[in-house]
Amino acid sequence: MRTRKIESWVVYQMPVKGRDIGMNAVCETKDWEALQVAQPGVMTLIRSGIASEGEAERLARGTSGDPVKRGGTRETDRPKPEKAVEQPSSPA
Repeated sequence: MRTRKIESWVVYQMPVKGRDIGMNAVCETKDWEALQVAQPGVMTLIRSGIASEGEAERLARGTSGDPVKRGGTRETDRPKPEKAVEQPSSPA
């Protein structure tokens, strides 16, 4: 009988030279712990305890890779122009 190894994943942010915001990355929890021992405080943990690698990858990617919303071409999709409202003229 095979035993399945339970894995837990983390998403973290690693610094990128010349940029204010780092790059998101994914690794197993045991690897994150090793990174923290080797370079304490360098990376920022975003989330831990993620059940699957796919879920961790989606979280790390954010909205990057999402389908592009296409603009509609139907008449109902176009914004309607504002109608000018005439102001009543004041007596001079």
